[in-house]
This record gives sequence, structure tokens and C-alpha cells, in this order.
Amino acid sequence: MADVAEKTETVVYVYGIVPADVEIDSEARGVGDPPAKVTTVRSGDIAALVSEIDPDRPLGTPEDLATHARLLDGAASEVPVLPLRFGAVVSNVDAVSEELLEANREGFLEALQQLEGKAEYIVKGRYVEKAILNEILEENPALAELRESIKGKSEDATRNERIALGEKIGQAIAAKREADSRRMAEALASLDVQLSPRDVTEEQQAVHLACLAETERQDELESVVDELAAEWEGRVEIRLLGPLAAYDFVVTEQAGA
Repeated sequence: MADVAEKTETVVYVYGIVPADVEIDSEARGVGDPPAKVTTVRSGDIAALVSEIDPDRPLGTPEDLATHARLLDGAASEVPVLPLRFGAVVSNVDAVSEELLEANREGFLEALQQLEGKAEYIVKGRYVEKAILNEILEENPALAELRESIKGKSEDATRNERIALGEKIGQAIAAKREADSRRMAEALASLDVQLSPRDVTEEQQAVHLACLAETERQDELESVVDELAAEWEGRVEIRLLGPLAAYDFVVTEQAGA
């Protein structure tokens, strides 16, 4: 019987902190296999989004990560959400209430108030490779000349020249990325948003900005981004993602056991 009890024991996975009056979709499911129902643990005027998981099941599959983000992003479109980092697990419901919510009530409340009516949006831009290369070569005759001088020659014979060309083009792209990111940030400033630059994930990346904005002004945000996308048509491909949970602004690491 002891073995059976151990197999059925669960721990509590915590996704994020929300106002206590939030209503959870009865069909919402969390991480795990099979996915468990998502519920709330309330303490006063704050609550935690949680689900029970098997303590012996490793976390970290692509499905787990996607589920974590999908749940928080869905909530963020409706209410303020303080996302916890992926993998936050505590021993039981009482620990969620006492050690997480009650112990951090003041800070959580303040953060939720600051997020009221807001969500995160991600602006991603990627250079069109041929267009940006032509632009760089037109602006740098010496690079164009170097590129032309090695055309048709063996890679072994022009190894140093090719390395130098690649480095200089990379530097030119980085300079353009900085200028284009600044241009996008200036365009978004008219909406009184909070911005956070994100790490570059690929060489052809033109813009990668996190933006904390009022959800009621999403149409205005889309309009600003669309206007710049039209100006950069054929040069930069722009995407706007959101509304999302405010990962780049208020992610907390309070939970964990």
C-alpha cells in the first residue's frame, strides 16, 4: 500500500500570480502527461495559477514550455499576470498559500497594480538577406570591391579575404541593427510604453524589442509597427507578437522547492 501512496502523491506547479477574482476556464490544462486541470490557490486578494504534477516526472519538454507560456499569455490578455519562471514547483497547496502568496503579498500586489490594463508585446524584425547585403555594399565601395575581387576564385586561395569580408559585413549589420532598433523605439515612444531590448538570436535580426503597453491601445501599437514595416518593405520583415505575459518586465523567481 505504501508503494501505491507514493505513486499517487503529487506536488504543485505554479505558473504565475493573478488577482484573486480571476476566473479560470474549466477546460484549461497545464503541464504534465496527462495534463492536469489548472486551478487557483487564493490568499486574500491575490491568487496563484497552479496544477498538480507527478513529482517524478521530469519537466522541460517543448510541450511543457509551450503550455507554460500559452497559459500565462492567455491570462495576460484578460488580467494582470506576474509570470513565474518555468519549473516553479512547491510541495503542496498550503505552501503555495503561506510560503508564496502570504509571504510576498505586498510585493505581488504592488506589481499587479502596475500591470493593470497592460501586457507585453514583442516586436521582431529580420533583414531580407539580399536587400541588406546590397544596401551595405552600396554604402561601402571598398567592401563591394573586395567581394568582387574574390568572386570566382577558390575558397582556399581567398580564405583570409573571405573571413575579412564576412567580419566587415557582420559589423555593418550590427550597426544597422542598432540604428533600426533605435528608430523603432523612437516610433513606439509616442505610445508611452516601457521598452526592454532583447538578445540578438540570429545575425539577420534587425529589431528585437519587448514592449509593455496598455492592451486598450493595441490598435495604436499595431498601427505604429505597420507604418514602419511599410517603410521598410522589402528590407525588413516585421512581426508583432502579443499580448503576452510580462516576462521581460516582472518575472518572479519566488517559488521553488
